[in-house]
Amino acid sequence: MLETWQNFYSWHDPVIFSIGVFHLRWYGLMYVTALLVGYLWGRRMVKRGDWRPMNAEIFESLFIWFVVGAVVGARLGYVIFYDPNTAYMLARPWQIFNPFSGDQIGLSGLSYHGAIAGAAAAMILFSRRHRFKIWFLFDLAAVSGSAGYVFGRIGNFLNAELIGRETTAAWGVLKDGVLRHPSALYEAFLEGIVVFVALLLLYRKRRFDGQMALIYLALYAIARIIVEFFRTPDSQLGFIAFGWLTMGQTLSFLTILAVAAIYFYLRYASNKNGR
Repeated sequence: MLETWQNFYSWHDPVIFSIGVFHLRWYGLMYVTALLVGYLWGRRMVKRGDWRPMNAEIFESLFIWFVVGAVVGARLGYVIFYDPNTAYMLARPWQIFNPFSGDQIGLSGLSYHGAIAGAAAAMILFSRRHRFKIWFLFDLAAVSGSAGYVFGRIGNFLNAELIGRETTAAWGVLKDGVLRHPSALYEAFLEGIVVFVALLLLYRKRRFDGQMALIYLALYAIARIIVEFFRTPDSQLGFIAFGWLTMGQTLSFLTILAVAAIYFYLRYASNKNGR
């Protein structure tokens, strides 16, 4: 059983089926599942009355805005922070979202931090149009979105992405002839299951708008910093400082600093307003 697991990538096919240049991959299926689970969980909370005055119809509209913003932001984030041809791509913006630029249909290269920024921008526009408090929407997106996150990281693992560093651990997976940490599954557990359970226990006790969103970002950043020690740095970047610091850790440290400042500001404003 252990040997079968260690040789997972030798017998696993990341493509479910192909029709010409179209390939349905486990990666894509898992990401669709992540969005569907997040949508269903959020809609369930809204229909149950946990997020008044939000209703199911408005939530469905919010979800569409969220997805579009997340996809656009994820792609732009990858191009800006990770793509080795950043200048080339920015000079040809039509190529950034061209699904036919490779040998298969689809967008290659997505950034989580970019997805967060894009989704946040879309929700800001949505809040102005529908007159919702933006931090209220951020809280709802954090709790519902975290419900499906685990499937996205499982998709990364099934697509042989986010490869781990070398290990002697028995649960390592062979990749390129080397036993490596299944770091994508570590992320699925820490950034997905652990963070979701924490928010699930806390969201009904929230004291001010924005609290859940900021807790989510802080917990995610901490989990990401930990997992990056087991994950191989992006090949085009490597370690960017001190011989150990990765781009993912850098963005996560900056996230924690921003979250701390905003958290204390919102808490102060909430106390000042008597909430």
